[in-house]
This record gives sequence, structure tokens and C-alpha cells, in this order.
Amino acid sequence: MPEPVLAVILAGGLARRMGGGDKPLRSLAGQPLLEHVLERLRPQVAGIILNANGDPARFAAHGLPVVPDSLPDFPGPLAGVLAGLDWAAAHRPEVTTLLSVPGDTPFLPPDLVARLRAARAAAGTPMACAASGGWPHPPIALWPVALRGALRAALLAGERTIMRWTARFGCASAEWSTDPIDPFFNVNAPEDLAAAEALLRGGAAGS
Repeated sequence: MPEPVLAVILAGGLARRMGGGDKPLRSLAGQPLLEHVLERLRPQVAGIILNANGDPARFAAHGLPVVPDSLPDFPGPLAGVLAGLDWAAAHRPEVTTLLSVPGDTPFLPPDLVARLRAARAAAGTPMACAASGGWPHPPIALWPVALRGALRAALLAGERTIMRWTARFGCASAEWSTDPIDPFFNVNAPEDLAAAEALLRGGAAGS
């Protein structure tokens, strides 16, 4: 039986290209973007938490623990990963691995966790991240809870780049095809929402 994996959805950014506000709460095909992410994740993980800053009540309808960054000034996705690792250590001690995904990726593949696990095992590395079309997606990755102390120290020392930090320990890569759709398509701007709607209407996104 594979070890349980806890997922953290990263929603702690400022969404400047969307005009501010919470990207995961934007509507896509009649439901919040966040719900599309949750539908993809739920069958693959043993639990899901949301990394977001500010009033957690705005996410209450989704029934998720909301965990803010523990460091000030929005230091980026690594801070969200650290928040997830710390929450796992405190509340789910049986979990040794965290999956991180951005809150604006509505087409995550159904084999995300399985293939990241396989890549990590094959490479003998503590971490694995997703890639598609030859491009890495560092925020979509598996992280060992045991490295949370090292990550906190790096963030406090000013580290903000995921790939530079993971390179210290070793991070495998799992590649997905972008045909017929990039499973890691992310909604950064209003035109991306329109494109995602079109993909869903056309059936290219699958399920």
C-alpha cells in the first residue's frame, strides 16, 4: 500500500495579472476554479489543505483547512510549501510526503501522484517535480516532510527559487505530454480563463 500523501493547494499569491483577488475563486464553467483543482486531486491524496493568506472565511464553502504563510511579505510558493509541511507535521504525523499544486491549474492529470512517486523512486531523490512540453513546473512537486527545517532555514536566508533549493538535495522530473492539452495549463490572466472555458467546452480537458 503506498504511503499517504497530503496535498497543499498554493493560493497565497497576489494574483496581480488577474487584477488581484483570489484566482481560485474565479468562476470556470460555472464553478470556482478551486473546485476543478479539488476534483482532480481528491482521488489521488489522503487529504487536502489550502495555503492562503488573509481571512480564511472566504474559502469556508470548500471545507478545507486554510493555512497561511508563516513568513511575512508573500515570499512565494516555497513559503506555501513550508506552511504545508509544517501543517502536515503538526496534524498528520503519519504523512511523510506533501504534494504541492497551484490553485490555478484546473486540468491536473489523474496520475500526477503515481508518476511523481515513480520518478522519485527511479532517480533515488527525495523530491520530484512535474514537467510538460520540455518545461519544468517546480510548484507541482512531491516534498518530504523531513526537509521542512532545511526549507525554513533557506527561506529565512533569503532563498526564493524552488529549483535552486531542490537542486541541493536532488529532484527527479516526470514528463507529461501536452497533446491534446497541457495538464499543467495555469490560469494567470483573464484570457487564460477564456481559453480554459473553451478547452472544457471542446472536451479536450478530459476528466
